[in-house]
Amino acid sequence: MGLDIRYARSGSVSIAYQVVGDGEIDLVYVPDYVSNLVYGWESSHWRALYDRLAQSFRLILFDKRGTGLSDFGGHFPALETRMDDVRAVLDAVGSSNTVLLGSHDGCSMAAMYAATYPERTRGLVLFHPVAHDPDTQTEDARAALADLRERWGTQELSDEILEEGSPTLYADPAEREWFANWLRVGASPAVAYALNRAWYETDLRDVLPAVRVPTLVLYRPVMDMERHAREVAGLIPGARVLRASGTDYSEIFLSPEIPEEIERFVAGEAVPEIPDSVLATVLFTDIVRSTERAAELGDRAWRGVLERHHALVRRELARYRGDEKDTAGDGFFATFDGPARAIRCAQAIVDGVRELGIEVRAGVHTGECELHEEKVAGLAVVIGARVAATAGGAEVLVSQTVKDLVAGAGIEFENRGEHELKGVPGAWRLYSVADVTSHGQTTRGS
Repeated sequence: MGLDIRYARSGSVSIAYQVVGDGEIDLVYVPDYVSNLVYGWESSHWRALYDRLAQSFRLILFDKRGTGLSDFGGHFPALETRMDDVRAVLDAVGSSNTVLLGSHDGCSMAAMYAATYPERTRGLVLFHPVAHDPDTQTEDARAALADLRERWGTQELSDEILEEGSPTLYADPAEREWFANWLRVGASPAVAYALNRAWYETDLRDVLPAVRVPTLVLYRPVMDMERHAREVAGLIPGARVLRASGTDYSEIFLSPEIPEEIERFVAGEAVPEIPDSVLATVLFTDIVRSTERAAELGDRAWRGVLERHHALVRRELARYRGDEKDTAGDGFFATFDGPARAIRCAQAIVDGVRELGIEVRAGVHTGECELHEEKVAGLAVVIGARVAATAGGAEVLVSQTVKDLVAGAGIEFENRGEHELKGVPGAWRLYSVADVTSHGQTTRGS
């Protein structure tokens, strides 16, 4: 094909990408599960789709972390880190106003990016998205994941996947051979397992209402996808649903009209104004028994403890890309663009202040926040504060939403049951952070 492969730095990892075409509007394709920027062009199907999209857009292609030509980084990352990879690629190509096209597994990354960075998102197109409830994962699904890891790379498993997902292609022996190689050059067994497991365990139902950009949801009438598409679209304000041609579950290129439908969708949507809401993770911390400790130490010594506490909190916020929003006495309120970073930051603060002879409690929640100049407000902020107030000493407490968004991030939780949060409707299931591995750390400037 002669297209250059370039790399964008995302933390310590290099993400492979290509730019095709020179249209005035940027479109980034967030691929389904695995991909390979070189081998994809060897398929007449993928080549036709890429060429068709590049006629109308500046098409941006990339291999997700751990797949194709991109680095793995030694561990499977949280959804927010994979979303950061999209941002790194778009930064590298100078794209600040982009249409995102997500397919299957790629829908999670695309939707989270659109909700987190609405000011950088022109539109969102989702093909076969699913809003999972991780608690309903069946034993059959867990067994299928284990089997996938054991037999990854074999022609037998590839044939089974293709026959179920795309019988149209399975009928051709040459397509079966190509598809098996596509899986092999797309991911290792460990990555394939982790990608599928994360898809099963990620719950986007609390994220989708925070998507405030023009959205088109595409589906084919197969394997209950119409119900899934309408469920997802029903959670995104103003989203449109469109039935695509074909009867296969997989392979977006099998609906040849999709590029034209995307063109119509983009042409008919006004460029979003500066957003008045955004998806964010809020973190609240405060010192336990601060009044008693101040009385024990005396005013002067307590001021010294507070100064060291504030310095430690701000150091960790900088380390994990937190944005300090407010400081009142011995408490901090900060926002993050991903929940795993907020949890790691909170745990680092809780651990770090022990040497000061104090205990801190922390609460973390992810939701739609209203923007008012430089401040954030709304129910998500209230919930975060209430979660923190419920936490015990030296405890990081998180909402169910947060837990469901950090699947695969190396964070373990203990169920703290359902709680009534003052001023917040309904019962809220909360989880205490039991263990946090260090592999997901992200420092500012990385």
